[in-house]
Amino acid sequence: MSIRVMLVEDHMLVRAAVRQALDQPDLVLAGETATAEEALVLAPQVRPDVLLVDIDLPGMDGVALVRELAPRLPETRIVMLTVSRDDRHLIDAMRFGAAGYLTKDLSPEALVRAVRSACDGELAMDRRLAARLVRRLFDASRSSGDPSAAPDPILRTLTRRETEILRLLADGLSDHEIAETLTISPRTVESHVSSILHKLDARNRAEAARRYREDC
Repeated sequence: MSIRVMLVEDHMLVRAAVRQALDQPDLVLAGETATAEEALVLAPQVRPDVLLVDIDLPGMDGVALVRELAPRLPETRIVMLTVSRDDRHLIDAMRFGAAGYLTKDLSPEALVRAVRSACDGELAMDRRLAARLVRRLFDASRSSGDPSAAPDPILRTLTRRETEILRLLADGLSDHEIAETLTISPRTVESHVSSILHKLDARNRAEAARRYREDC
């Protein structure tokens, strides 16, 4: 089965370079857009396995796009592809549901490896960026008054809504009860739960709830 990739990038030369890099037997470029607004329409239709997103886009930026699309496409692995090494962009992107963060100075071969890794459920990120992410999360935990324990970095990649739903799952609420509590539909709850299990690599809801309780 080919890995279906979609690209959100406003620079034509970068799109051409990515298109060339992805010209592999097991990869298919299933769609590309130049703006986040176009991606909001196209991505739910294409439902790619991996979505590559630039941060610096005209109009809505890439981080905001992740926040909008991640809950709607729980099976899609969203990976940032950007020139920015700003810690704020890195942390926000991961918090809103990104599955990786790549900088545009990587080689075509590294990009292909990262796409394949992301599709396999691995974190698509340079080791130095991953270390910075964990350090920032650890420092945030210390400053919040819990210096003795480092947070589970994977839990910190959940969006705010996913964290709310996981907290209610840990409290023993059913999907229907969570939907009533948050004033959303049961189907939306199911979609979020599917995304939570995927991100945590949890076998079931009980395991995800246990990890949340242990982290808290």
